[in-house]
Amino acid sequence: MRCPSCGSDNRVGALFCVGCGAKLDARCAKCGFENPAHARFCERCGAPLITQGTGEAQRSIAIGKTANPPVIPSAVENPELETNAPPDGERKTVTVLFADIKGSMELIEDLDPEEARAIVDPALKLMIDAVHRYDGLVAQSMGDGIFALFGAPIAHEDHPQRALYAALRMQDESRRYANRLRADGKSPISIRVGVNTGEVVVRSVRKDADHSDYVPVGHSTGLAERMQALAIPGSIAISEHTHKLVEGYFALKALGPTKVKGVSEPINVYEVTGLGPLRTRLQRS
Repeated sequence: MRCPSCGSDNRVGALFCVGCGAKLDARCAKCGFENPAHARFCERCGAPLITQGTGEAQRSIAIGKTANPPVIPSAVENPELETNAPPDGERKTVTVLFADIKGSMELIEDLDPEEARAIVDPALKLMIDAVHRYDGLVAQSMGDGIFALFGAPIAHEDHPQRALYAALRMQDESRRYANRLRADGKSPISIRVGVNTGEVVVRSVRKDADHSDYVPVGHSTGLAERMQALAIPGSIAISEHTHKLVEGYFALKALGPTKVKGVSEPINVYEVTGLGPLRTRLQRS
């Protein structure tokens, strides 16, 4: 029990403060009666008295009233607490996918914003739907494209294959969508997809009280974005890391060693052109 006079900590049941000798009591919040320090219920009205905490944090609290409550700073009141605290993270091997509409700025340059949205939104939806169909996570939607993860937070041993199934579905659906736009007299769209597999540290970054982003950190994420930049419109480009894990399951075309920004040595890049002779349980189902 903390002494109200000098703030010294005393053992539960103590009658007098060890620091200043003052009498200790537990005042009832309901009727104001001064009870002995060891009391758990008010002697006058029977209202419960609660003793919380031990050691330095020990204090007696009457129900309905707290004298000098401790101030516990929160991350909302003090953002530095969350910023400076080491973020929780988990090391995982994942497959990262980037997809976007090639030349979207030129496509919508002369369009009214509502007309531009009517063209771009269905393209984004078909990308997102393809990712969700194969249990991927859309980590971010970027206006004219998406950034997605396979293998985290839902773990799948065949996450590289799932990412490529999603990429192929995106291209199939985008070609159908482009044909509809063309039939309506509008400029067709084409998307490009880049995929890479590797180790990252994944962690949740809180945006506000109700929302968090699941963010991967690592070189593998940047390499997937580079694959997207190398892909020609309507194609899927993958790194040699992903190639080793999906060879045989997909038809792959070698594009040769390529110098990639941020990578010291040229890496082999491959284009995914279709399904291969091997079948996974997912594809057979």
